[in-house]
Amino acid sequence: MWREIRKDYERHGRRISDPAFVSLAIYRYGRWATGCENRVLRWFANKLYGLLCILILNVTKVWIPPSVTLGEDFHIIHAEGSLSIHPEVVIGDRCGVMHNVTIGTNMGPGAPRIGDDVFIGVNSTVLGRIRIGNRVRIGANTAVSTNVPDDSIVVGSPARIFPNLPIFAQARRKDAGA
Repeated sequence: MWREIRKDYERHGRRISDPAFVSLAIYRYGRWATGCENRVLRWFANKLYGLLCILILNVTKVWIPPSVTLGEDFHIIHAEGSLSIHPEVVIGDRCGVMHNVTIGTNMGPGAPRIGDDVFIGVNSTVLGRIRIGNRVRIGANTAVSTNVPDDSIVVGSPARIFPNLPIFAQARRKDAGA
């Protein structure tokens, strides 16, 4: 837990008052609290987690339940608005999320699975039991409710998918040839 919190601190500008860092630290603590093997310690830790949610997360408006799976280097780029993530969401490595984003269900079972190296723009929603591929860019004000292939850009509401963009394909060829 402490290693991840230190990395979050460095990634979010080395400011202990940064709302994104504070919210991620509470998320990391919540994951630790729910995983405690000692029943009494788990009870006390979860009560403290609940108190932190009431006092702090209502101010930061960043809701990441402890059951969410976050990959390495998850980055909240601006915590100026709200960020709401469904408890069943799985997010890959190096994902960047702007403010006013919702990642969750579409009034049914299941939640999104987001790949590695994904960017989600401001005011976007990713809803339903869908898969967002690796190296995907989701533009601002985009509503995604369908699967998105790797190396794509998604824009608009409803979402329009532009797959296999040349700049991504060139980067892949260079990586494969090196």
